[in-house]
Amino acid sequence: MVRIRKASQRGHADHGWLNTYHTFSFADYYDPAHMGFRALRVINEDRVQPAMGFPTHPHRDMEIISYVLEGALEHRDSMDNGSTIRPGEVQQMTAGTGITHSEFNHSASEGLHFLQIWILPAHNGLTPGYQQKYFAPDEKRGCLRLIASPDGREGSVTIHQDAHLFASLLEKGERVSHSLHPGRHAWLQIVRGEVTLNGQQLAAGDGAAISDEPTVALEGLTSAELLLFDLA
Repeated sequence: MVRIRKASQRGHADHGWLNTYHTFSFADYYDPAHMGFRALRVINEDRVQPAMGFPTHPHRDMEIISYVLEGALEHRDSMDNGSTIRPGEVQQMTAGTGITHSEFNHSASEGLHFLQIWILPAHNGLTPGYQQKYFAPDEKRGCLRLIASPDGREGSVTIHQDAHLFASLLEKGERVSHSLHPGRHAWLQIVRGEVTLNGQQLAAGDGAAISDEPTVALEGLTSAELLLFDLA
């Protein structure tokens, strides 16, 4: 079964400095039919204006992944981490027992476009942690590149949940597939371009919940970028 969540159905807020779309309920957007999928709780597509950002704020008991598409995201946190995340880089934070952090676009001229992803951890009260890794475009082109996993295999960032996150860059006509083991589920998020999922067409911003399907078959209809979550 494939249930498509169209980009136009997402929650939306334009705060001037921040233009954001919520795949699942978040902040002032509440939809009891879309509270998340399995352990996946948040996918926000954020566009931040130059010289603006999120001031210091707290998190706890959440696995947070930032996936930058355009611009540069500057990060500071209470674990004394300070970094800049650019396209191709994946940032992972374990909020655990509690952290505070800030996220800013310090460019005076360029916008920042990124995905903010939250995954519920398998256990609460974890020790906070931070990782940042770069995945070159060639690693994702024409394949499903593992970028986050419970065991950090293949150079992926480690998350504290039975969830595996893959990224892919497809050209028109390129195909990739992913086998879902019995009892597993998947969420597909289209980042750019257009693809087919098991024959159904999706475009940028669209998502899809996938259950009781042995295979996730994807084909680029245009040059496209996507994220695929394999979930318990």
